[in-house]
Amino acid sequence: MSITRRLAMLFHIKTNKMLDRAEDPREVLDYSYERQMEMLTQLRRGLADVATSRKRLDLQATQLQDSVDRLGDQARQAVAAGSDGLAREALTRRQAAQAQLADLAQQRESLIAEQDKLTLGAQRLEAKIEVFRTRKETIKATYTAAEAQTRINEAVSGISEEMGDVGMAMQRAEDRTAQMTARAGALDDLLASGALEDATRPAGRDDIQARLDALTTGDSVERDLAALKAGTALPAPPEPKAITDRADRRERPS
Repeated sequence: MSITRRLAMLFHIKTNKMLDRAEDPREVLDYSYERQMEMLTQLRRGLADVATSRKRLDLQATQLQDSVDRLGDQARQAVAAGSDGLAREALTRRQAAQAQLADLAQQRESLIAEQDKLTLGAQRLEAKIEVFRTRKETIKATYTAAEAQTRINEAVSGISEEMGDVGMAMQRAEDRTAQMTARAGALDDLLASGALEDATRPAGRDDIQARLDALTTGDSVERDLAALKAGTALPAPPEPKAITDRADRRERPS
């Protein structure tokens, strides 16, 4: 198989899949119903045109019949008046009118037959359309219910695309949370063991100094507690070394 034929086949396959996904059976059924209704409307218009033509023929036939009767009366009057020539002219016209009347009668019969055929066809088509409409609504309702049930089942089982994306997002969040928790625990262990320095410590203070400060703080708390138990005043906190040095320089005479 050539590359061109393979590409054409692949294109048709992809196109059919896309059409299957985009096609909604309910829309197809509604479109078919609309087309059938258009056909029925056109048939009814044809039936109305045939009926109108038959009415026109009836009017023409009535006028010709009046003309035939009038020409017959005129021929009798001409004979009574002794004018054979005038009577012959009236009778000639009368025969022509009768011939036209006979043609109109044939045309009228043909229109009646056509009208009956169109009427029967319209009735049959209307009956078929009604049956199709009932089946259409039933199929649409069944399809809608099946579609809703499928979506519910997909949501419950989690196999739909939306639920699949949500599940993947939750899994990524859980993995990220576990990774960050493990990292935080590892950093705590490294900081506690001294393998890493705490960047929040003041400059010049190492872990040993931090431990000494903690011991000094503990001793100070114990002294304050003993003073409270003895009923004496709490000792004033020591001033920072930088403040004490500035105060000494202000009091020292120049």
